[in-house]
Formats: sequence, structure tokens, C-alpha cells
Amino acid sequence: MNIARRISIAIALMAASGSTLVHAAPDRTVDTLQKISDAAGPPGFEEPVRKVLVDMMKPLAGSLTYDGMGSIIATQGTGGPKIMVDAHMDELGGMVRRVTPNGLLTMQMLGGWLDQALPDKRWVIIGSKGPVKAVTGIRDIHVVPADERTKVYARDNLFLDVGARSEAEVRAMGISPGDPIVPDAPFEILNGTQNYLGKGWDDRVGCAVIVEAMRRLANEPHPNQIAWVITTQEEIGLRGAHTAAEVVKADLGIAIEGGITGDVYPGHPEETQVKLGAGPGIFLYDSSALPNRKLVAFTKKTAAERRLPLQFDLVQGYGDDSAEIQKSNGGVPTVNLVVPVRYTHAHNGILNRQDFDQMVDLVVAMLKKLDAAEVRRIRDFTPDAG
Repeated sequence: MNIARRISIAIALMAASGSTLVHAAPDRTVDTLQKISDAAGPPGFEEPVRKVLVDMMKPLAGSLTYDGMGSIIATQGTGGPKIMVDAHMDELGGMVRRVTPNGLLTMQMLGGWLDQALPDKRWVIIGSKGPVKAVTGIRDIHVVPADERTKVYARDNLFLDVGARSEAEVRAMGISPGDPIVPDAPFEILNGTQNYLGKGWDDRVGCAVIVEAMRRLANEPHPNQIAWVITTQEEIGLRGAHTAAEVVKADLGIAIEGGITGDVYPGHPEETQVKLGAGPGIFLYDSSALPNRKLVAFTKKTAAERRLPLQFDLVQGYGDDSAEIQKSNGGVPTVNLVVPVRYTHAHNGILNRQDFDQMVDLVVAMLKKLDAAEVRRIRDFTPDAG
């Protein structure tokens, strides 16, 4: 059977089942998520994704500035308490460490990569002459001893192959030590479902929540001064959040992150309880921060009033920007809200559109309620009389 005949049969079968080979025209949210996810921006090299975000945020903001680490600080509102809403723009990546005489490259990882996620993956090196495709090489199974085939390759043994035969050919491609590297993992609507495949959902999903919430509140009243902050270098130590919080001096902080799902490996219930497609989540604990209890109760109440699902999680081995925000300005009540994501800190993550939309709804609802009296109540630690 020839190829054309096979394709026509496949189209007919998919049409009969109600599916399609071509996705419907993407809506604004899909376009936003795709542009933000596909943009390059490992820690310290955030320029491409910063440009994408600024183009989206600037028309919606009363002002837009940057701190000394390159974090974006956009404002809406001129009166009331100062609320810092935070996400980070950097993604896991790497940088060229060394070029070998035979044209291979070694890589310095940036961020908390799982070693199992690194071999035989495609990457893009941002060189001086433009992007260069690369792949992490892997030793061929035909020569690997049987007792080594199930072992994880240490990251120090990995190398990047760009097809060059010599150091001179690598230089001719515009590659040199220090050049940034990002995963090659384009955005995809996963087989016509409400699940979206892409790279860097930690924390490009939070960046997209901020953009969509800004769009909503640009035309709706709210009782506060919102500082929409998208930080740099979170993946290597929450660095951008530290400096941005010093600039903003918030009264209250909301961090928005990519969560961790437990629905794929259910045999480990103590690791995480969040499920994809079951709504936004809130961290009651992580290794870097404890949220303010009154702010947690406020979040729960707001979600219940809006009839929005809210998942609760406690996760070890996790850090987020709220840890730096809460230590700033003499102490700031904070909470970390998460959009569930499968397979974080790897090339390909999955998020659910309903979870995303409901997170936008929750953030907007919270900001509309956080007036001066509510923020004073949350910030008040005076013991009850009696």
C-alpha cells in the first residue's frame, strides 16, 4: 500500500472516530503558553524569554521596570496594600564548559536536573551565530557490558555532539565556552486533549498565569497595588526573588509555581498527592518555606466561594521564590500556589488547561479581595485576648 493511500485511510478513520489531524485555531491562552514555553532562558541567560514576557506585559502595566538581576517588575493600581505576585522566568538548562579536540562539548548543568533525564536528549546551544542543534551522546548498547546497562550515566560523563569533527569546526559554528544551552522540546497540544506538552513549565506556567491575570485586571477593579514580578535565576538559588523583593517591599506575597503530580507513580503517596486535571494546588509545606496560616485560610475560603477546586500538598526537596519574599521587608505573609505539572525538571512536561484556567480565576479572585483591612488582618500576629 503506498504512502498516500495510508494517509487517506488514517484521515478517514480519525474522522469516523471524531478526532482530527489538525488542531483548531489556537486561542489566546494557547498562544501565550506556547510562546512562553518555547522561548529560551536558562538561569543567567533569560534575555529571549524576558523579551517575550515584556512584549505581553508592558501594554497592561501602569509601569514596567527591572531590578539589577534582570527580573521584571510591572505594576497595576496606585492605592492600597502592595501585593507581590511572583513567578520565575528561568528554566533548567546548561552552558558549554569545554570544547574537545575532536569537536565534542562538555556541559555545565544549570539547575536541579535528574541525571536519568539527560542522556540521548536534543538541545539548542545559543551561539554567537545563532542557535545550534545538539544531542547528548550515549554509549552504544552493543558495547556496554551487561552489568552497566541499567546504571545511570553520571552527568560528568555526558557530552554534546553538534556534528563537528574538530574544535575548529565548533568555533566556526559560533560556539564557545559559556554559551547557554536549553532543551529542544517544542510546545505541543497533546493529541487533541486538554493537556499541553512543553519544556520549562517550571515556571513558565506561572509566568503565563501572571500574563492572563494581568489581562483580566487591566479592565477590572481591585483594591491594591499589584507588583507583578517575574524573576531570574530561581533554579540556582532563588536569586532573582531576593533582589526583586528588596525593590518591591511588599505587604503580602503570592508565588505561582509548577506543582508536582503524584498520579503517574501512585505507589509513593508521601511524595506528593496532586493530580493533573484536578485543579490548582497550594503548598502547605516545602523545603524552603512555610506559608502564612491566615493567608492559607484566605486562599481556601476564596477558592470555596468561587467553587474552584484546590489541592493540598506538602513536598520535600522543593524550593520556591516565596522563601525569599517572606524574609524581605521585615517579614511578609506569603503562600505558594501551583499549577500541577507532570515530569518537572526534565525536557518534556505536561500541564492541564483546566488547571491553568482555574489558577487564573483563583489569583484574580484573591487579588480582588485583598484590600487594606484584609491584609492588616493577615499581617496581625497579636494574640487573642483571654
